[in-house]
Amino acid sequence: MTELLKSPIHDRHVALGAKMADFGGWSMPIEYPGGGVVAEHTAVRERVGVFDVSHLGKARVSGPGAADFVNACLTNDLRRIAPGQAQYTMCCTESGGVVDDLIQYLRSDDDVFLVPNAANTARVVELLAAAPPGVVVENLHDRYGVIAVQGPRSDEVLRGLGLPVDHDYMSFVETEWEGLPVIVCRTGYTGERGYEIVPAWDVTGSVWDALATAVAVHDGLPCGLGARDTLRTEMGYPLHGNDLSLDITPVMAGAAWAVGWDKPAFWGREALVAQRAAKDSRLMRGLVVTGRGIPRSHCEVKDADGAVVGEVTSGTFSPTRRQGIGLALLDRSVTLGDEVVVDVRGRGVSATVTKPPFVEVGVRQP
Repeated sequence: MTELLKSPIHDRHVALGAKMADFGGWSMPIEYPGGGVVAEHTAVRERVGVFDVSHLGKARVSGPGAADFVNACLTNDLRRIAPGQAQYTMCCTESGGVVDDLIQYLRSDDDVFLVPNAANTARVVELLAAAPPGVVVENLHDRYGVIAVQGPRSDEVLRGLGLPVDHDYMSFVETEWEGLPVIVCRTGYTGERGYEIVPAWDVTGSVWDALATAVAVHDGLPCGLGARDTLRTEMGYPLHGNDLSLDITPVMAGAAWAVGWDKPAFWGREALVAQRAAKDSRLMRGLVVTGRGIPRSHCEVKDADGAVVGEVTSGTFSPTRRQGIGLALLDRSVTLGDEVVVDVRGRGVSATVTKPPFVEVGVRQP
């Protein structure tokens, strides 16, 4: 068995008594003692939480024309943003399937910083390695850590450490903390106002310690990937491997907004344009359980007549709504407001088809 990789602050999680588990080949905290997922989730929605997400990949594409090269590969259009801004995008196959979804940070026309998902970093870097002469693609997975501070009091936490706040959503500032270079990104995976801080790998521990202390002052908590999952599901944000995959395209996942349809080229363009025009694929919808039960990935979804009309891709108990919610790929015959039945371990659970997000938090994001 391959030994799990460890984040630069693995020892901190162990010392706190965190429940650790395999996440994308990394040993990462799922929850901490003293309340677990629900308490951590609530802290982020109401106050603030700090997450170690150093398992996320980091890569750099640099050299003359680097941004143009990345733009010809990944789905979204880098011409829509300026240096100092970030953008959600996808790396697709020629058949339109999603190898990974990631954030691209535009430093300059000659420098793009990428943050893929943990398990897919090597593959994304491998695909981008077919760069033209002069463009260098580097896998920096173990060169940087990533710490997310999320919640309504995020600004107060960062301000207390002398870190920049108030820059626009999906933008970033390269700065210093105690003389050490860090990148402060106005990004996150919870829907709440928040930041992702990218320090060098060997100083991530010091940054974590300072942030954890500052978060506690505001009645916040260290949070594991369990809460990260419930938070992102409440927002309807996709998880690669569940809601995006080689079989679930951006069109099917409702992520067509992250495709630069007017670009002359990107991986998978021809297939995605055809699928978008055909309008015959299943589409991602939200499910709010009206009965008793929690939808889970791969549960069948049936209509009132018992015919299978789709499958759950992500499902969980919503700590905010106190009921089951989920994302599901459904036939186009199923429309918003329809009542369906989710087969949860052989038991039919009633649910209403809806459009995510499942909670209202967007007013805190700008």
